[in-house]
Amino acid sequence: MPQYQPIQKILFGSPGTGKSHQIDNSIIPIELGIDDKSNVIKTVFHPEYTYGDFMGKLMPMTDAHGKVEYIFYSGHFLKALGKAYKNIINANINYEKERADVLRRYKTSINKTHQNDFTDDEKTEIQTLYDAILKTPDNVVLTIDEINRGNSASIFGTVFQLLDRSSEGWSSYDVMLSDLEKIALFREIDLSDEYDKTNRGMLYYYGGKSISEFEYNKYINWIYETLEEFHKVDLKKGKIKLPPNLSLIATMNTSDNSIYFMDSAFKRRWDWEFVEIEDEMQRESMNECFLQLYGENVALWCDFVDKLNSFIKRNYKVVRKIEDKQIGYRFINTSVVTEVEVKNKLMFFVWDSVFSNNKKPLAELLGLQEQELVTFGQFTQRTQVTRFVKAIIEI
Repeated sequence: MPQYQPIQKILFGSPGTGKSHQIDNSIIPIELGIDDKSNVIKTVFHPEYTYGDFMGKLMPMTDAHGKVEYIFYSGHFLKALGKAYKNIINANINYEKERADVLRRYKTSINKTHQNDFTDDEKTEIQTLYDAILKTPDNVVLTIDEINRGNSASIFGTVFQLLDRSSEGWSSYDVMLSDLEKIALFREIDLSDEYDKTNRGMLYYYGGKSISEFEYNKYINWIYETLEEFHKVDLKKGKIKLPPNLSLIATMNTSDNSIYFMDSAFKRRWDWEFVEIEDEMQRESMNECFLQLYGENVALWCDFVDKLNSFIKRNYKVVRKIEDKQIGYRFINTSVVTEVEVKNKLMFFVWDSVFSNNKKPLAELLGLQEQELVTFGQFTQRTQVTRFVKAIIEI
């Protein structure tokens, strides 16, 4: 059964510690019980990512006749919110169907056709059967990779207010959508209405099927049904809250050099989980991965990572933010790690990020004078690649 209490968490740690892997293989399928991929909305923040990408924006489109029109495209957040609301509606629809089926079967079993004819014991029994029917909507999750590579304050905008949640999982406060955002949200929910000029009346739809005005209003009211009356909001006017079946999970590499500042007000609205470098589950998942040099297995990759991190920690006096400069077992995520990955990814990271200000430890590791190691090209010559790997293994 899906979890009703939402997760609102940022996983942080060194690169390659398997943060995204943990989300995809543990949090989403196990903690949230999500197995339908349509309930997973993914995005990645970057310096050009904007509030429009997150919520929605007008984009021009040219039709076959060369006419340009503007269409409002939903952003990742509106897609996730709309899906969560839709799941609440579907859960209620399914509940009503199951309730009707239970009543029909029960009437048959006691050979009665009208509920008015039920005895008190039968009324109690049918209520017990009703209570056993689940009405829990499927969970939805919005995952944000590299959350600190975008300007989160600008991207979230007024949505920031929704991140404050009550113990029931609902946003403590509501925010107002623009008219375009409200229309897009209803489109994501699959609810719509239109004026019928022929019959001079309104038409209502859900899931592409015609419904009555009563059903239309009932579906909207279902969304905030679990909230106390005082805390309910009017979705028709564009007011929204995050529901309990919508989770937000983000990742960030603390070693990134070019990142945006996150203020304390934004940070405190999230749970934070530090992902350890020496994680047994991550190690086990990579335990059969070998490090090869020019076709020859020279070490288990995880053992090599442990020794490299030991070398980095040993040089704590010249490495800034040493916790962030170590690597996880999934820093290179392949079945076999070859000299190509070592040279182009690992050694570049060591050169450019770990020992960017002081190359002396690397020179000493390779048995060179400092003046013999002034360019990355010198560091990654074939003989130096071999020397670097074997020197780390021997630590």
